[in-house]
Amino acid sequence: MLIDCHCHLDLYREPAIVAGSLRSEECLVLSVTTTPSAWRGTSALGSGIPGVHTGLGLHPQLAGERASELGLMESLVPAAEFVGEVGLDGTPELRQSWPTQTRLFDAVLASATRAGGRVLSIHSRRAAGEVAARLQAFPDAGTPILHWFSGSLKELQLAVEIGCWFSVGPAMLRSKRGRGLIERMPRDRVLPETDGPFARDTSGQPLQPTGAREVQAGVAEMWGEPADVVTARMDEGAAVIRGRMHEVSAPLPPRYRS
Repeated sequence: MLIDCHCHLDLYREPAIVAGSLRSEECLVLSVTTTPSAWRGTSALGSGIPGVHTGLGLHPQLAGERASELGLMESLVPAAEFVGEVGLDGTPELRQSWPTQTRLFDAVLASATRAGGRVLSIHSRRAAGEVAARLQAFPDAGTPILHWFSGSLKELQLAVEIGCWFSVGPAMLRSKRGRGLIERMPRDRVLPETDGPFARDTSGQPLQPTGAREVQAGVAEMWGEPADVVTARMDEGAAVIRGRMHEVSAPLPPRYRS
């Protein structure tokens, strides 16, 4: 199975072509959005492709300029299959928006809790400890998948203890630090991602969802396991995540109805 647990289908130069390439694939592709207002259009990209699921997102890097979309986000969570990309970003250039980031993330986790829990694709760059603390404060928010985790070993251990999953991409496999983290992640909670089109392959081209296949081979080599064993384990993990997706029957709010 082709598994890409974090990509941005709507942000490719030719998104319809990228999405269309998945029609013949047996796949689980989690297509995240960065703003609630982008959710409906991105959902249309995956329409009719059984393995493509579209996340409802509010990216922490956009918190300062998109905080006004929180109400829309909260109204759409009950109608969303999964939530992502959400989270916190502690890089120095975003320090000014930190109070807004934390307020929005708490509100999203509260909304997911009220909706009965959601699979969550979570950004945690330089904020893994804070993300973990908030997940502990909202234990019924759902199933957290930490995308491109880059925290400390102590933060990784805490994330493992509270039940987080991890989506890892080719870029992590090319980094000594990334490989060191992957080596310590629970093997039954690691899934491939690309983060395309932001992440790129070794030739500098945006990673396509099909590029996630190289993660399975790279992880198998690192763990010293046969590739088919790792692939089978990741297929089982993808089935767990798919099983936690919601068959959503909640109506869209009036603004989003056809």
